[in-house]
Order: sequence, then C-alpha cells, then structure tokens
Amino acid sequence: MKLKICGILDINILQHACEANVDFVGFIMANNSPRKISNDFLDSLENFNFLDTAPVFVFVNPSVEEVEKVTTKIENPILQFHGDEGDNFCKQFNKSFWKTIRVKNFQSLETINDFPSADALLLETYSDDIYGGTGEMFDWNLLENISLQKKFILAGGINSENIKEAVSLSPWCIDVNSGVESSLALKDKTLIDQMIENFKNGQFN
Repeated sequence: MKLKICGILDINILQHACEANVDFVGFIMANNSPRKISNDFLDSLENFNFLDTAPVFVFVNPSVEEVEKVTTKIENPILQFHGDEGDNFCKQFNKSFWKTIRVKNFQSLETINDFPSADALLLETYSDDIYGGTGEMFDWNLLENISLQKKFILAGGINSENIKEAVSLSPWCIDVNSGVESSLALKDKTLIDQMIENFKNGQFN
C-alpha cells in the first residue's frame, strides 16, 4: 500500500516528505485552490531531486497548454485529473494519469468504468462548491458493494485518527492533504511524521 501527501507548497516540506520515503507528493495546479503552486515553485521543481518519490500534478478542467506547462518541465510526472475531463482528454498527453471520482452516493460510483486509460482511480468526497480539498470523508461503506477493476486511491478527510480504518479498506494508495496541516494549506512536519507512523502501523496491526 502506498501513501501520497498532497497540496505541498514548501520546498522544505517537500524535501522532508521525499526523505521520509513517501511514495507520492502532490502539487495542486487548480486556479481556485488555496494550495495552488506558483510558477516560481513549479520552476524550482524542474531540477529537484525527488529521490524515490513520484510527483503528481493535480488539475481541474485544465487547458492542454496548462498541462503541457508541467509535462515539458517535469520528467515523468503523474497527472491527476480532478474535474470533468473525459478519458480521451486525459490520455492525450501520453503520461501516466489518475482520474478522480467525486463520491456523493452509490450512483456517483457508476462512472468508475468510464476511464479505461487511467492507471488508477482516486475516490474523493463530492462537494457542490469545490473540486477536492474538502477535508471531509465520504461514506466509505459505499465501497463494500462495488467491484473496482483498477487500482484505487482513497482520499478525503483522512487524518492520523482514521488512517487505520482507511488502511483496512485495502486501497492501493491513501491520499492525505488537510490531515497533515496545522492550518489551511500549511503542512506540518510533525503531523506528516505522525501520519507516516500511523499509516505503517495500520498496515501491520
């Protein structure tokens, strides 16, 4: 099972996560997010040594040009599409990509087969107001009645208190954002370390 820390804005936090062997680090490219990275920060990632950690770039209904701004700078990025993008749009960049399913109810999960080209599906909490970053869990009981043919990533309101329950659902990856923040968009090294420890303990207990 893998762990992703998403919404990173600080190079020191990024370095800390990579040195702690977090599997994936996520960078928000969506315009309306308080965690959107700046152009300068994106430039700084071009020569950054991610060690064994893979960078993931999160888009919400982007233009082709916005995606290519990343793919031309970063070697082998994973693209995460969090909006209303279709499979054909997502696959045109010839990069590994994850597609987000915003879960509101069981009917929301009927779209899980609409993205045959995706390498994984990310299940996130639905909100009328925003695409992702809600800090809230969806009803994980919904997952009991579906058969996922692809690897799935569990996201939405995961923190050190509920990470063990999240692990028990056997996702391929767990995506953490606000659960390692001391305040909005401010990642905390201590909370990251605690999350990593609880994540590992959840797998082996």
